[in-house]
Amino acid sequence: MRAITILVFVLLVGAARAEDQAPAPETGRFAMTPAPNGFLRLDKETGAVAHCAVEDGLSVCRAAADERAALEAEIARLSRENAELRAKLGGAEAPKKPWPGEQELDRALSFTEKFVRRMMKLFREETPEGERL
Repeated sequence: MRAITILVFVLLVGAARAEDQAPAPETGRFAMTPAPNGFLRLDKETGAVAHCAVEDGLSVCRAAADERAALEAEIARLSRENAELRAKLGGAEAPKKPWPGEQELDRALSFTEKFVRRMMKLFREETPEGERL
């Protein structure tokens, strides 16, 4: 009987140790994997990989080499596109629209006044007699 008790005890302790050593299921957006001089960080949503390390007391993450090449290629493409668009404009800046003149403001105010007068007239016509707005 004592042998069985010891055997059960050993099995339970072994199972508990196995649970302690098993990696915990990862939750959240990022997965971390140990790497030389730091760890790799995988963004589960975008697939982006970065190498992270502690430098001068700060945690620093740098994009992996293949991502860096893709970013540099996109920057180069956008720079070319920007240069082409500037060449099409001939170096001229977009024309700036001047402020409206007094005549334009008077027209806008006149339109607004007519609109408000008509709306008030409609409200008066729709209001039962004896009631006043």
